[in-house]
Amino acid sequence: MSFAARLVSWYGENRRSLPWRENPTPYRVLVSEVMLQQTQAMRAAVYFQRFVARFPDFSSLAAAEPDEVLKLWEGLGYYSRARNLHAAARIVAAREDGTFPDTYEAIAALPGVGPYTAGAIAALALGLDHPAVDANVERVLSRTHDIDVPIKERQGRSRVRELAAALLPPGRAGDFFQAVMELGEVVCRPKNPACGLCPVADLCQARHLDIVAERPVRTKGKAITPITVATAVLRHQGLFFIQRRRPGGAWGNLWEFPGGRVEPGEAPGDAAVRELFEETGFSARIEAPLGVIRHGYTTYRVTLHCFLLTPADSALPEPALTAAVESRWAALADLDGLAFPAGHRKLIDSMRSDLRFF
Repeated sequence: MSFAARLVSWYGENRRSLPWRENPTPYRVLVSEVMLQQTQAMRAAVYFQRFVARFPDFSSLAAAEPDEVLKLWEGLGYYSRARNLHAAARIVAAREDGTFPDTYEAIAALPGVGPYTAGAIAALALGLDHPAVDANVERVLSRTHDIDVPIKERQGRSRVRELAAALLPPGRAGDFFQAVMELGEVVCRPKNPACGLCPVADLCQARHLDIVAERPVRTKGKAITPITVATAVLRHQGLFFIQRRRPGGAWGNLWEFPGGRVEPGEAPGDAAVRELFEETGFSARIEAPLGVIRHGYTTYRVTLHCFLLTPADSALPEPALTAAVESRWAALADLDGLAFPAGHRKLIDSMRSDLRFF
């Protein structure tokens, strides 16, 4: 039995039940693959079910307000994925015949759809014989075929893609690549691979050479950058000041409390007061610290110092926004319906259990 045939057979007997594998329409595959770009499968499954329950097709997603899309995405991070998915849905819905593109090139032209996502849709949803290469496929093939160059560099990517195209069985590209992805997710893991459970272990060159831990070859990762940030939670007459970020960037269009980086030698509380004034024109004083929240994204590790502030004057002017496009005063309960970055959502959750806010 060939390499591909073994994997397809193994997949048929061992595949996990994941919601996007049922009725793999172009829409469902697109949503799932965009979610899976930076999220593990079991976590993505929860978000996927909620997302497609609210937006079951391109037309319903296209008609949605950006706020609602971002709110459903909250917690997945990398919000540009949600914005691009929304934009892609609007493009598809606006097509003259309302149908999804049927070529790899046309799919790849949609916002946020790179080579892998386009290949996955082509193979999994449209049945086209096109390679779909994600991190799992890269890892599996780099081990089974001993690819000895960094897989994230041009030469490595090219070798993986050429190998994937050569291995796919005609007419079964979708099953084959789902099998390879599944193998990489549950057996050929980045660490502690379960080689004893692998259906192609006897064909694996890295295993024969005892270099499984050395494949795939990786380039040196980027250094982790620590960031110290201060956040100002301004309360006035029982309401909290929030602002919506400008479009673009990691958290474009999300709501937030004002704040920013703590300057060298600056106390976090002073930074919170300064950032509030610079971003809104409001003068305020610290009422109480709200704790420290730590979280990370991409190559950054953020230490978020949070402070409850009260206005310096009872009569507040209109905010002079410098870092946002919109602002409002909102009750704590109303914040649940808006999308915030992960660190600010953790802050809101902690405020909800703080007796000072009731």
